[in-house]
Amino acid sequence: MHDFLILPSKNAFFDTIFANFNPKYKMKRVLGLGNALTDILLQVSEGDLREIGFPKGSMNLIDAEQLERIQTRFISVRKHLVAGGSASNTVATIAQLGGKAAFIGKIGSDEVGKFYREDLIKNNVKPLLLTSSLMSGCCIVLITPDGERTFCTYLGAAADLHAEDIRKEAFVGYDICHVEGYLVQDHDLIETALRTAKEQGCTVSLDLASYNVVNDNHQFLKDLIYKYVDIVFANEDESFAYTHLNPEESVENIAGQCDIAIVKVGKRGSYVRQGNQLHHIGAITSNCLDSTGAGDLYAGGFLHALSDGFDLRRCGEIGTIAAGRVVEIVGTKLPDETWDEIRRICALYRGFMHKLKF
Repeated sequence: MHDFLILPSKNAFFDTIFANFNPKYKMKRVLGLGNALTDILLQVSEGDLREIGFPKGSMNLIDAEQLERIQTRFISVRKHLVAGGSASNTVATIAQLGGKAAFIGKIGSDEVGKFYREDLIKNNVKPLLLTSSLMSGCCIVLITPDGERTFCTYLGAAADLHAEDIRKEAFVGYDICHVEGYLVQDHDLIETALRTAKEQGCTVSLDLASYNVVNDNHQFLKDLIYKYVDIVFANEDESFAYTHLNPEESVENIAGQCDIAIVKVGKRGSYVRQGNQLHHIGAITSNCLDSTGAGDLYAGGFLHALSDGFDLRRCGEIGTIAAGRVVEIVGTKLPDETWDEIRRICALYRGFMHKLKF
């Protein structure tokens, strides 16, 4: 039996409209840093996935030859293209909810790169994009009938982002820097980015990205978190790979190494811990079609609420709602009416009546 988060109704608004209102509070600005990837979403069978040969639920880096083989295998399968990348999805969520957000990444001088830049702008994210001579990166997302995702990533231009591309000027004016763990593929890059963000006064947020990323870089990630990171996001598999503990013990362990730790446990919700303060946030009831981006949108909802001055429980609830809604669609781009719903709940929590749309 799971605990579920009960969404507030519109009528509840009038009882709490000014509960969290602080007219002097200034919303923080969030900068994302990660792989600029266009997601290619394919719905496949369990047999198709076994034939490709990648472990279910894994994140796999592929070369141009493997990319061509996968594309040829699924040439007749309907494809859904969206601008993605973990950190990009997170800051796009923040921007859609009314926050100020920007994204640093690297793209190619091609149509995919042009599409990527335009999509950031369309989603109100300021593009701080560098350009490479390589082709723009893409991520083939193989979605099985249970909604589980297996990632096959061709990095291309995204992997051409290096430590020397990190400039302290890019961090000026931002309060939170959110970095995706996938950048751990380049130790110099991710450490330079985290160190620079910290030196420029940012609160540093890190998503652990994937259990195999954690397994392959375990001690290095521990050192990074200890030195630079304030907020850690992990799912159950990632937290186990990092701590070898169950979720509730794991969130305590990770919170002992940073300021705020979040461990997401799927249909059982999430655990949020800061010091001695522990919250279990129940999941919302969802019809899971595709879990692509659920963790990214959870982080986006959480960080948006945090940047808006909400308490930890409210932050976890906004993250939960965003994640619960995105699993009901294919891809990571929620329809306008769903964003309106989440904005309305944020406004209820915040107490800004003028942002509600009845």
